[in-house]
Amino acid sequence: MDQSEPLAPEPAAAADAKAVPDKANSLTRSVYQQLRADLVAGVYRPGEKLRAEDLRKRFDIGSSPIREALNRLLAEGFVVLEEQKGFRVAPVSVEELEELVRARCLIDGAAVRESIGRYDTEWEEGLVLALHRLSRIARRGSDGGDNPEWERVHRAFHMALVGGCGSRWLTRISAQLFDTAERYRLLAASELSPRNELDEHKTITQACLEHDADAAVRLLEAHYASTCRTILAHFPRGS
Repeated sequence: MDQSEPLAPEPAAAADAKAVPDKANSLTRSVYQQLRADLVAGVYRPGEKLRAEDLRKRFDIGSSPIREALNRLLAEGFVVLEEQKGFRVAPVSVEELEELVRARCLIDGAAVRESIGRYDTEWEEGLVLALHRLSRIARRGSDGGDNPEWERVHRAFHMALVGGCGSRWLTRISAQLFDTAERYRLLAASELSPRNELDEHKTITQACLEHDADAAVRLLEAHYASTCRTILAHFPRGS
């Protein structure tokens, strides 16, 4: 063949073959993201059975993307797999919640210290903007229930707080711990008494802007501990 001759177009069959796994991965990702969001929000309750047939009907897809999504959620601890019984929503417990809070204090404390140590304008501006957005969103919706937009910007604030640490691993673990702990908070949300969380977020941010790592970490730990105590006050007996 003449080396200058252009390559022939890729056969349609080959292009279609490539598109199949891409489409399957996209379906799995979509199912995973929707199920994960529902698990964090408490749409599915602890211990509830996740029936494959129900999920197939809900998403109008086959079994393979459902199982792959559930396996990803299993690896993250949001669901459990019982032999011969299938998948269930992961249970909750006082012990796990307390362990989550300790882990968040360790991981986020380290990330905040590192962010302050590496202080730059990009991190400062991102943190200030995240706090500003959080301050402009009502904690509760017009119906008195949780405001999904507040939940979104609240998560963004905490991710901005640790986002200057320079470590993808720290930020990734921080996000995983946030979502797992958030599941506990949202499960108890309807029972929780109002508290001025915004002031807590403001004082943490101010300590960061003043480059006071000790104060920032201390305030962050107090913030997490306060949320934990509030949740535990409404935790079901025997949990």
